[in-house]
Amino acid sequence: MVKPVIMTVDDEPQVLNAVARDLQARYREDYRIVKAGSGQEALDAIAEFERRSTPVALFVVDQRMPGMSGTEFLTEAIKHYPEAKRVLLTAYADTDAAITSINAIDLDYYLLKPWDPPDERFYPVLNDLLDDWVANTPPVYEGIRVAGTLWSPTTHAVKDFLARSQIPYQWLDIEKNPGARELVEATTPGSTRLPVVFLPDGTVLACPDLHELADRIGLRAPPQAPFYDLVVIGAGPAGLAAAVYGASEGLRTVVVEREVPGGQAGTSSRIENYLGFPHGISGADLARRAVTQAKRLGAEILSPQTVTGLRVEDSYKIVTLDDGSELRSRAVVLATGVDARTLGIPGEERLNGASVYYGAAASEAVSYAGCDVVVVGGANSAGQGAMFLSRYAAHVTVLVRGESLARSMSRYLIDQIEATPNITVRPHAQVTALEGESRLTSLTVRDTVTGAEEQLPADAMFVFIGAVPGSELVRDLVELDDGGFVITGQDLVLNGRRPPGWTLKRDPFILETSVPGIFAAGDVRHDVMRRVASAVGQGAVVLSVVHKYLETV
Repeated sequence: MVKPVIMTVDDEPQVLNAVARDLQARYREDYRIVKAGSGQEALDAIAEFERRSTPVALFVVDQRMPGMSGTEFLTEAIKHYPEAKRVLLTAYADTDAAITSINAIDLDYYLLKPWDPPDERFYPVLNDLLDDWVANTPPVYEGIRVAGTLWSPTTHAVKDFLARSQIPYQWLDIEKNPGARELVEATTPGSTRLPVVFLPDGTVLACPDLHELADRIGLRAPPQAPFYDLVVIGAGPAGLAAAVYGASEGLRTVVVEREVPGGQAGTSSRIENYLGFPHGISGADLARRAVTQAKRLGAEILSPQTVTGLRVEDSYKIVTLDDGSELRSRAVVLATGVDARTLGIPGEERLNGASVYYGAAASEAVSYAGCDVVVVGGANSAGQGAMFLSRYAAHVTVLVRGESLARSMSRYLIDQIEATPNITVRPHAQVTALEGESRLTSLTVRDTVTGAEEQLPADAMFVFIGAVPGSELVRDLVELDDGGFVITGQDLVLNGRRPPGWTLKRDPFILETSVPGIFAAGDVRHDVMRRVASAVGQGAVVLSVVHKYLETV
């Protein structure tokens, strides 16, 4: 825990050293003693304390200093640390100024110089003040702080990344917290780039990209080797299962994930139908457990790290990363999953990440406490999102294009929604436009039966309307279906003919793509059941096929 600061300020070195000596003698076990030779030097130190989120408990300041008097210094200092106790050191001739300061800056005490002996004339006063400060000041948050606005897409991206990575942070809304706005203006003068991220070591990052942020907080590590038995691209349930089984079976395994482990499932507020968790589990918690398990068994996880290329040289597969480095492997598993599908309507792009979100956006839900929010979609992910949001929002409206939820949502979720008083389901509803410049104010909803349109006021919209496959990386390398999903196994053999370019004397293995040694698992595959359990099963099964392949090369 960071020690609170006791700061003493005096322009006379002899007096300054004497005050610091007496403070060190009594308080150094519990406090950090800092001395400054002028008011400006002290204010510079205060700015650094604020950046590092270091608490200041007490100022002991000389009144008569050139350039800036003690009273003038305290007037500025308490703008940054209003709860800190304030003591002026004065000569007899300055007592009128000290008495005036009691009212002007809420001075706690003034001491006449000299204060000897300190046991009688110094420590008793400070002990009372420090005891009062400790009793009435909450502990200072010492972790990562993110300052920005709810309506900033880049701020949302950082908050979502930290939340999904399960990295604790403190949210500072500069629109609601004047102190946060002043901190941002003081640390990034003239800059309008949000968010501003304050790290515990004092580092300040203005609108960092996620790779930079991950590097700074120790999430990102370079590959440990240039060659692997198995490279898994994607760390959703299928990719993490492949990593667990690959590492446990002795294969040198690395997983490359462009964002945060967990994939689409990782954004789910609660998965209630996954075997072994009778009370459900959040997608982020499931991903965290899987990552821990994979690492314990010896797999490497590179995240966030983007794969920019995949090519084949003889029997080797070469994976190119966004930093220009390459990984060579004997086999590759594509577990790139799917990306959220957008509505493709006016206003959507402008408001994306600023009151319009894809998925449950756990990092933002609490910000809409007492608000009216809309959930678009009728599958399980939409139902889970609606239930999660109903904990905070005044009202949740679920818009579904079909006649009911029954065709696409599990019965247990429908029952929960029907039993939740602040959720309303509207069938035959299609969103056709969004209103609002910097934030959502309303949406146009069309009745798919009658064609009638109406304006529905809303503070935020959360979209769950399906997904598109994350197969762009291999579009020109392996066979895809018309929807862009990867075709594998016997689906590649048509009328007894193997896929074009296939040179082996055997058919493709189950889960193997049209390129030998490149496999696919999870939601990116053609014609699969898109459930967490299914993806995990495919990630486990693919390893048995990878072993069969490795025996042939």
